[in-house]
Amino acid sequence: MSEETAAFGTATILIVDDAPETIEPIVSCLRAGPYRTRIATSGERALELAQVEPLPDLILLDVMMPGINGYDVCRQLKANPRTLGIPVIFLTVRTDAADEQQGFDVGAVDYITKPISPPIVKARVRTHLTLKAASDFLTDRNAFLENEIDRRINELNAVQEATIVALASLAETRDAETGNHIRRTQLYVKALADQLKRHPRFAAELTDEAIYLMYKSAPLHDIGKVGIPDSILLKPGPLDDEEWAIMKTHTTLGREALEAAEAALGTEVSFLRFAKEIAQSHQEKWDGSGYPEGLAGELIPISARLMAVADVYDALISERVYKKAYSHEEAVSTIVAGKDAHFDPDVVDAFVHMADVFRQIAVRFADA
Repeated sequence: MSEETAAFGTATILIVDDAPETIEPIVSCLRAGPYRTRIATSGERALELAQVEPLPDLILLDVMMPGINGYDVCRQLKANPRTLGIPVIFLTVRTDAADEQQGFDVGAVDYITKPISPPIVKARVRTHLTLKAASDFLTDRNAFLENEIDRRINELNAVQEATIVALASLAETRDAETGNHIRRTQLYVKALADQLKRHPRFAAELTDEAIYLMYKSAPLHDIGKVGIPDSILLKPGPLDDEEWAIMKTHTTLGREALEAAEAALGTEVSFLRFAKEIAQSHQEKWDGSGYPEGLAGELIPISARLMAVADVYDALISERVYKKAYSHEEAVSTIVAGKDAHFDPDVVDAFVHMADVFRQIAVRFADA
């Protein structure tokens, strides 16, 4: 096996020239290489043969030909994604700087002057095949790395989502009547955010990435219920003042649990930002009468304002041991009545505009 064969296999070289006296010595020296050769005596034929599998590994291209000249052939090769990466070496008797520059401008990698010297042809061919092999390796390696990064990102997202669902489900198992509550509220939040993202008040905050992260983190809104005693969480009747004070701590307990998880990781986690906001503030009210901090208006994070509407709507349409389920229409009326008091008025307007979407989500993910 020759050194060239070991390095490149049997590379295919397309020779394009309308002069037999140029083609013959090139073919002779390359076949001794050994390389496979293809011959085209016109620019039109060169463009056809450049598309034939296996694609040429390199093209030796005459500049001056009848019909399509070498510059135009090279331009078309470089404009075609299939042949873009094939190196082109011009064959020419023209050696002035302007001609060479024109060749490089249209995409050539080198020049060989006529009359050709077989040793120079072989040396230039070998050099550019080596460079192409290195370029192909890097391209393949980059593609592999990009695929590997995509795979790992997808894997990380899957792990995150599985962790969120597991944590949220752990909280919800404390209250068997909530059923698909976490799934419904997650979808309500996303639907509201998508409706509001073109609103002037919300456009800067409700980017596609932010909406996605809110969607991912919404199931953790009641994670703090894990810290509430069963005697309070599962009590079938009304809570007394002391019990209610303990129940309200589920908001801060949820945020603290998520902060502890983030601290254990030693770094901030993007989606946990919204999870912390929602867990802490989804019981705040627009007029400042909510808990745990009594935040009002714009001081309440937008993620929590969205969750407030989603959570209340779902609580209203769901049956509990202490109440019957409201109809969709009754739930909508109740939320509208809370406009400017319990809820951000613009969020309520968006909710009313797409209330049927909430109904569809509620029906699709109804409790069994």
